[in-house]
Amino acid sequence: MPLTKEVIAEAVRKALELGKGRRFKQSVELQVVFKGVNPKDPEVKFRENVVLPKGTGKKPKILVIATGEMLLKARELGVDALRPEDVRAMSRRELKKLGRNYDWVLVRADLMAQMGRVVGPVLGPRGKAPIPVPMSADISLFIKRFENSVRLRNKEQAWVGCRIGTEDMSPEDLAENAMAVIERIKAKFKRPLETSTRIYVKTTMGPPVEVMMQ
Repeated sequence: MPLTKEVIAEAVRKALELGKGRRFKQSVELQVVFKGVNPKDPEVKFRENVVLPKGTGKKPKILVIATGEMLLKARELGVDALRPEDVRAMSRRELKKLGRNYDWVLVRADLMAQMGRVVGPVLGPRGKAPIPVPMSADISLFIKRFENSVRLRNKEQAWVGCRIGTEDMSPEDLAENAMAVIERIKAKFKRPLETSTRIYVKTTMGPPVEVMMQ
């Protein structure tokens, strides 16, 4: 059976049904398990950011580190924004809190070298490396992009996964998000997913449901 949005949506419906009844809004996750591969093979190593066409279901926390117009624009948009001197003045404890509290840290490109040395040690281990923003870029577009983005990451594992939304989203929208992630995986993993992987969807606390491709 071909891997289609409809096939994924059916698995999502089952996962939502099996996982319902929690007292908090659960995430919905996609997991792709590769068959017969070496986990160290570059083909199955992922360090990607994927934009979900239907959004993530909850607004992430974004921090902008910038100066001048970019700083002012970010603040006008209601996003937390700091000057580089504000960041340099932070204690180690404050920097660690920054690393915990923000999902994405966007840094004006000309500040990356100095800010990387300051925030890199607390963001890197959390898989939240700062994102450079070109000096001439419209920061509002970057903010919108990362409000709808997720990280696709693994560490020498024969599988990769990420969040594709929340349980209050429709199965169709969740399936469309899943397809966006799958297309990114396909761009790197050249074998047919239908015969070379097993794909699952699940809620945070619910059991995994396999996407039936065969």
